Amino acid sequence: MIDDLREEEIVNKVGGRFKLSTLIQKRLVALNAGGRPLVDIDSSDKMQIVIEEIKQDKIFLDTSMNLRITGESPEAGAPIDFDASF
Repeated sequence: MIDDLREEEIVNKVGGRFKLSTLIQKRLVALNAGGRPLVDIDSSDKMQIVIEEIKQDKIFLDTSMNLRITGESPEAGAPIDFDASF
């Protein structure tokens, strides 16, 4: 998994290291908030799920740096609103 992050292919796929780290962070937040994985892999490791989603072109960042899911309407990939105050 970590070796995948060192490969230039995945970095170039998303447009650079900053965009890669942003995409990973936003998708991890979505998964932790209850989002469903978009890939079928034998792992519950959310980081591995996100890396596989990127490799399979399931997620991307739009021009406004918002997380988008391939094949869904813009509203479907919009940032999740949740109350973090407790």
